[in-house]
Amino acid sequence: MMPGFGGLGKVLILSGIMLIIIGVVLIALHKIPFLGKLPGDIYISKKNVTFYFPLATSLLISLILSFILWLWSKR
Repeated sequence: MMPGFGGLGKVLILSGIMLIIIGVVLIALHKIPFLGKLPGDIYISKKNVTFYFPLATSLLISLILSFILWLWSKR
């Protein structure tokens, strides 16, 4: 084994673990009934076009993640 690749291996393993965690979270978020149907979410449906922008849901997720990362940084 060549020297200097140990760090790259650790980064690749960590990246894989993070992708698995993100995938599990995305699957779990799909099962939450109110997520994506909050009062501030924009949903416009015309004849042939549907536009959906989850504004309130995005803000809620951003606030939760910001709080979790803030708690993590205090550790």
